[in-house]
Amino acid sequence: MPSDKMKVVAYSIKSFEKEFLAKANQKKHDITLISNPLSPETAIYAAGKDAVVVFTNDNVSAQVVNQLADLGIKYIATRSAGTDHIDKEAAAKRGIKLANVPVYSPQAIAEHTVALALSLSRQVLKAQEHSLHFDFRQDELIGFNFFGKTVGLIGLGHIGQATAAIFNGLGCRVIAYDASLTDSLPHIEMVSFDELLQQSDIVSLHAPLTADTHHIVNKKTLAKMKNGVMLLNTSRGGLLNTRDVIDALNTGKVCYLGIDVYENEKGLFFEDHENDQVKDAVLVDLMQHPNVLVTPHQAYLTREALQQIADQTIKNLDQWQMNKCVGSACVCARNCRNVENVPIRPAV
Repeated sequence: MPSDKMKVVAYSIKSFEKEFLAKANQKKHDITLISNPLSPETAIYAAGKDAVVVFTNDNVSAQVVNQLADLGIKYIATRSAGTDHIDKEAAAKRGIKLANVPVYSPQAIAEHTVALALSLSRQVLKAQEHSLHFDFRQDELIGFNFFGKTVGLIGLGHIGQATAAIFNGLGCRVIAYDASLTDSLPHIEMVSFDELLQQSDIVSLHAPLTADTHHIVNKKTLAKMKNGVMLLNTSRGGLLNTRDVIDALNTGKVCYLGIDVYENEKGLFFEDHENDQVKDAVLVDLMQHPNVLVTPHQAYLTREALQQIADQTIKNLDQWQMNKCVGSACVCARNCRNVENVPIRPAV
């Protein structure tokens, strides 16, 4: 490995991430950690660096990519599996290499998904609120068993499969739709998209955000679902047309909604906005429904996942420093994976 350390600036760093990055880095690279998100105003912090490390809430648009390129940046690593926040074509035009964390503790996201489902079905938040006021009546706390219910998974990558395993353990029938898969997996029945919508008591989203999946849950697809369906999203907020989902909540088509992501979360999630004079009106409307549970993009937030994310991020920097492709972590628009790093199917 070259003796010179790679100079890096990491954006949107939370205080709890520092110990994991330090453990992974072992002082191999000169990394500046800043809490500011990447934006046209903060791109200047990358001056004199070789690489930037970003997260899902950072602005890695064509404008910012070009700013980074003008500052001499050659590499961008994201601390996430998803890459829809990065303009890959702009990076390719400027010769910037890209990397992600293709797999990290899919169990973390899967467990959070099921936690949302169980909390909603058993009225846990309402029970806690009542108990805090010493109201121990049970009148409004009737739930339902998951045993025997049909769970439909949209997307069957690492996270979808981990989620399926837990629902299988609860005695659910698990069906799935994935545009890239046709063969059924053990205890998972592959069905068409329409069949999944029509048969599922619980619909859980585990697909990447692309042009094809944007607003995959909308007025038309909601109409095909069972009345009283439970809807879960721990993938990307843009998979849901939030206003259409609110309408479905109002009519009872959707009886339970658990989301860890929101389509307009950029600039909102990961920060404290309690004292904002003006709050996101759609999100306020959504959370006024008693059968809605919103968490702030925390499904990944376990110690195991954080360490795996940090380890892979540093590994990506290691590979670049040695002028090697990052293999399965490569997300360049013009793929540059080499034969020594056989790509695996990305997590979704």
